[in-house]
Amino acid sequence: MASLLQPERVLYLVRGEKKIRSPLSQLYFCRYCSELRSLECVSHEVDSHYCPSCLENMPSAEAKLKKNRCANCFDCPCCMHTLSTRATNIPAPLPDDPTKTTMKKAYYLACGFCRWTSRDVGMADKSVASGGWQEPENPHTQRINKLIEYYQQLAQREKLERDRKKLARRRPYMPQAFSEKYGLGTRLQRHRQGTPITSLYGLSLKEGEDQKEITIEPAQALDEVEPLPEDYYTRPVSLPEVTTLRQRLLQPDFQPAGASQLHPKHKHLLIKRSLRCRKCEHNLSKPEFNPTSIKFKIQLVAVSYIPEVRIMSIPNLRHMKESQVLLTLTNPVEHVTHVTLIACEEGDPDDVNSTAKVMVPTKELVLAGKDAAAEYDELAEPQDFQDDPDVVAFRKSNKMGFFIKVVPQREEGDVTVAFRMRHDFRNLAAPIRPSEEGDAPTEAIWLTHHVELSLGPLAP
Repeated sequence: MASLLQPERVLYLVRGEKKIRSPLSQLYFCRYCSELRSLECVSHEVDSHYCPSCLENMPSAEAKLKKNRCANCFDCPCCMHTLSTRATNIPAPLPDDPTKTTMKKAYYLACGFCRWTSRDVGMADKSVASGGWQEPENPHTQRINKLIEYYQQLAQREKLERDRKKLARRRPYMPQAFSEKYGLGTRLQRHRQGTPITSLYGLSLKEGEDQKEITIEPAQALDEVEPLPEDYYTRPVSLPEVTTLRQRLLQPDFQPAGASQLHPKHKHLLIKRSLRCRKCEHNLSKPEFNPTSIKFKIQLVAVSYIPEVRIMSIPNLRHMKESQVLLTLTNPVEHVTHVTLIACEEGDPDDVNSTAKVMVPTKELVLAGKDAAAEYDELAEPQDFQDDPDVVAFRKSNKMGFFIKVVPQREEGDVTVAFRMRHDFRNLAAPIRPSEEGDAPTEAIWLTHHVELSLGPLAP
């Protein structure tokens, strides 16, 4: 099959905030809006943080406090693989008699891929297997923390100033003293529950002024810089001792120039995220909370609801000559689906990439429902759909092959065709408001999708 391992050759058009063409395997289908959704037109929500090595789960507040890194796992600074803790025996003097030694167990970090160890950079071994590894201290930590505090205070001041201006426009004409004298404050408070009148009148920058004023010293440029060593240009370069650009950028706070300055970094956390439709705010994908599980509570992928078009065989395509291309159509649902293919009209705003004229079958294509046990049931009688042999090449279970005719219109370049696929869909999702008449049969709705096929280059 020509597109079995190349799903990007068959693209479906998603009409969201912007038009996006993607393979069906990368799209989602909202059962409530009955529309395709891509990763560009859904809301991404973080469900949980976890370490990919030890699978420790932690809440968002704790992950933010730890700078989205695991406290127990480390990455190799050379090859970025996960470091493992190794145990060894080292001689240690006895506390009672220093002249005698005994073997003591010690632990160090080692990479099983590039053989880097924590001993290469002079890190001391530990007597326990977990925690307590020495980490280099950034000399600019104090300066960075002071800048963060200053800009946090500045942002708070700007927020208070915006709120004060917003309330100044809505301030009533009745003075505060007049309203308090005649007891109108309590009556107004009933209409505006949640915010007392006195707090609205007294809103000012006092909340920001009560805090300690934070001042920062501006950075100053130095006229004199540290000179280079005398043997900088004559010393031979040893490439194993020089760090690569990737190794330096993975440690932006130090940017080590030599391999002897590489220190292990805490492993980055991964997230489990859920996807939500922006139009109806229903979940399209929601994984299970447990990091060890790869299952989903909700997973509305498009390949489970929309018929999938694939390219099976492509003949030699030549300029202005008609060729017959064999496509397959798969029904992912359990009921019979009716599919109609419609050629794009001239001037169609969605048809912008076509380089060939396509002639699709005029008859309706009927796809059998998906039955997982049908291929193992040898006694099952095949359904008779009375197919036209000029249109339908074969039929097997919920899959069928059919022909389309293609006439390339350009003398060079890849051949791309597009058509519209119209099919019926029965929404089996539970209704928000159950009907009083009982369990009425689900009505079929008709959906239309724009499909583009990349058939490859012209034959020489």
